[in-house]
Amino acid sequence: MSPRDIIAAWKNEALRNSLSDDARAALPPNPAGMVELNDDELTVAGGGTKNSCTTACPSYMGMCCTWMC
Repeated sequence: MSPRDIIAAWKNEALRNSLSDDARAALPPNPAGMVELNDDELTVAGGGTKNSCTTACPSYMGMCCTWMC
């Protein structure tokens, strides 16, 4: 398998799944490591709105900034 084919298989799950068992087993590990994240790893911190805050910061135009005050 050429380097181009290996990279294509790393990037394209459908292509990777279409390979024979032997060809899939011969693929070297993807240097980027794990390419899928579980729900816990996708958690986003912050992202609240002004209305969701309990404390406004007067020096920051009244926006929620408890982390700054």
